[in-house]
Amino acid sequence: MPQQTRQIQVGNVTVGGGAPVAVQSMCSTDTRDVAATLAQIETLAAAGCEIVRCAVPDEEAARAMAEIRQGCPMPLVADIHFDYRLALLALESGVDALRLNPGNIGERWKVEEVVRACAERRVPIRIGVNGGSLEKDLLAKHGHPSAEAMVESALGHIRILEDLGYPEIKVSLKASNVRRTVEAYRLLAAQVDYPLHIGITEAGTTWSGTIKSAVGLGSLLYDGIGDTLRVSLTGAPAEEVRVGWEILRALELRDRGPVFVSCPTCGRCQIDLIPIAEEVERRLRDLPKKIVVAVMGCVVNGPGEAREADVGIAGGKGEGLLFRRGEVVRKVPQNELADALVAEAWKLVEDEAGRASE
Repeated sequence: MPQQTRQIQVGNVTVGGGAPVAVQSMCSTDTRDVAATLAQIETLAAAGCEIVRCAVPDEEAARAMAEIRQGCPMPLVADIHFDYRLALLALESGVDALRLNPGNIGERWKVEEVVRACAERRVPIRIGVNGGSLEKDLLAKHGHPSAEAMVESALGHIRILEDLGYPEIKVSLKASNVRRTVEAYRLLAAQVDYPLHIGITEAGTTWSGTIKSAVGLGSLLYDGIGDTLRVSLTGAPAEEVRVGWEILRALELRDRGPVFVSCPTCGRCQIDLIPIAEEVERRLRDLPKKIVVAVMGCVVNGPGEAREADVGIAGGKGEGLLFRRGEVVRKVPQNELADALVAEAWKLVEDEAGRASE
């Protein structure tokens, strides 16, 4: 059963309280370069990103958030560290949420000013605990950035906001170690009902980071823990979004874009299937509608899988059959299979969209 958390509003995205798990990412551009940042946000939006965060390292970046907010098609989060004035400027720029640890801001009056400004705008604050930047006293107490130390850090930050009467909180507990991250989230979920933003931080490159994120986030989501997520990869931010959606689709928590079915190939395969499957997946990865796409290589399992999919191909000797909703469309030469399947997938989506609008 999903953990029942409080519900908050991040812009027009509802978070927690049974709302769909939202997919987030963070821009890798210099926030002060508004054009580059908006261009990257447009790419993220096309990939299905639902909440985006930008770094705010200085006053110029904080002021740039105003223009970014105007051109951003999704909720915008300002990433703030240490300087409460940057948080205030970002709020004036119209951001939809702050990522800010109140215990790192300094004197209580500074935190009070930020909370007062957030309350006026009903802007939530995400407390973001990172295993690599825990407080020195907690490291001395626990000896290393353990799950218990991370939870103690989060509870300390939460307590500051609770003392100020501000419940619009979301919390994350991220480490690069999968087991430690999962354990920390489970410990915290048993103690608070605030929405949780989940992620494996500094997970690695697209290949290794995807695996670590799938294992960690999949474990938490299967337990019902997690209201928003970010896959942190050393790579293009749009890939983070695609991986995030794939994790949610695998657990049947969200539906967006195509579900790919493809065979591992064996000695029965008589077409060069691997490049065909990779090309089809690449060209259809941002298809906005959920459809099942099958790329199969032989006459044993291929026709059955392709027939059950929305669109699919089943390979023969140097050629393949193209299927749509259980029916054979036509026979296609091997070198045209990818083009034919991609075109049929888009045609199916466009046909259904046309019927829906009638």
